[in-house]
Amino acid sequence: MNRKKGMKQFWLLFALVGLLMLLAACSDDDTKKDVASENDSGGTKTDSTTTEPAKEDGLSGKLEIQYFVGGYGDEWWKRVIGDFKKEHPNLEIIEHAGPNINTEMNTRWISNSPPDVVYIDGAGSNETQMIAEGQLMDISDFVKDLKMDDGTPLLESFISPAEEIDGGKIYSLPLVFDTWGIWYDAKWFKDNNWTAPTDFDTWLSSMEQIKADTNIAPFITTGQHPQYFERGILNPAFAAAGGEEFLNDLRNGVVEAWQRPEVLEVMKKVQKMVDAKVVDPGFAAYNHTQSQMNFLLHKNAYIPVGFWLPNEMKNDTPSDLEFGFTPTPMNNPGEPLALVPDIRTIAVAEKAKNPEAAKAFLEFIFTEQYAQAFAESTGAIMNLKNVDLSANTNVPEFLTGINDMINNPSAVQLYKRNTPNAEEQKIAVEITNEIKLQLVEVLLGKKTAEQFVDTMTKKAQELRK
Repeated sequence: MNRKKGMKQFWLLFALVGLLMLLAACSDDDTKKDVASENDSGGTKTDSTTTEPAKEDGLSGKLEIQYFVGGYGDEWWKRVIGDFKKEHPNLEIIEHAGPNINTEMNTRWISNSPPDVVYIDGAGSNETQMIAEGQLMDISDFVKDLKMDDGTPLLESFISPAEEIDGGKIYSLPLVFDTWGIWYDAKWFKDNNWTAPTDFDTWLSSMEQIKADTNIAPFITTGQHPQYFERGILNPAFAAAGGEEFLNDLRNGVVEAWQRPEVLEVMKKVQKMVDAKVVDPGFAAYNHTQSQMNFLLHKNAYIPVGFWLPNEMKNDTPSDLEFGFTPTPMNNPGEPLALVPDIRTIAVAEKAKNPEAAKAFLEFIFTEQYAQAFAESTGAIMNLKNVDLSANTNVPEFLTGINDMINNPSAVQLYKRNTPNAEEQKIAVEITNEIKLQLVEVLLGKKTAEQFVDTMTKKAQELRK
């Protein structure tokens, strides 16, 4: 009796164990099916032989961008780079920026390991040299297909056109429209019934009146950086007197250009300013910051500077000062004011590691949206036509007026300085250095207009031998 009972318990236990093993096998099989189903739906992959990973859309890899930070600051760059990153989250963007960035990145360029995008501005940058050394990519085919939001070709949308060299090749795009002109305090002028000049005669009269009313020397520039006078006064004066080709021939040391009567005509105007004692006698010792501070403090009334002045000096500008700007009034009465654009360009490196992303970035920034943002954050103008700043309350009033002026060809004539070839560049550097030396002498009253012309003509002859 007990033996039968033991056998029944044994077979009951055996059946129970078998049932548990069957349930475990079923459970394991269901788990495998669940994992396979998860892999099929794009979840975590556990078996490399089952499915291919999904491909990610958009740009990827690294994009290195080099940009100089000067008077315009870096707010605009941070914004556009941040927005570009949002559109391409799989792209790692590396910024190389700062006031000395061109020097800091020089070894990268020399070693043929440059960043992908470069904004060409600031000390140590030279587009002509970069092109001559094969450092910039020919982007002609790429940019000819780019269009603005309204369908207008990008190349037809620039205030100052993209430069084509070497038979129509384009190596950079003109991003920033800067120019040199004369700044004054519009409120101070209004309070004293002084009138902004429209030509050289009215400008000289204005300075003589201001001197009589205030006992200050109305005109200030920096003697430590004579290129401010060269670019802010001489270049527009030469353009107004003889035209664009004349302006470029002078810079390139063409002897016949320096012998033309227009050179002496312009320099006679400069000498009139010196003889009238409207030039600050201490200018030779001032750097650009000190001269700008003197202007802001009403120690002077006129100063030749680029568009960066208000932004660069915003922390030192008196609250009641209202910036006024006019193209340099060295033109004769009845003739149009002259502006010589000082364009800042952006380019793709020939050795770019991510050229696709670099080109996409260039296409991304040339829009009305970022032109408005540039005006807001820098107080300057992006090089795009017909950008209406009048409704943008974040744009300074003076800039709205400048923008309207530049886009009105009947009010101002633009004269372009062309990029010289490699050989001309060497001459242009020597000519510029000589001009700077001689200008200080003229403004100090140590040399006459005739002596300036004679010295520059001989220098051109020497360089053109």
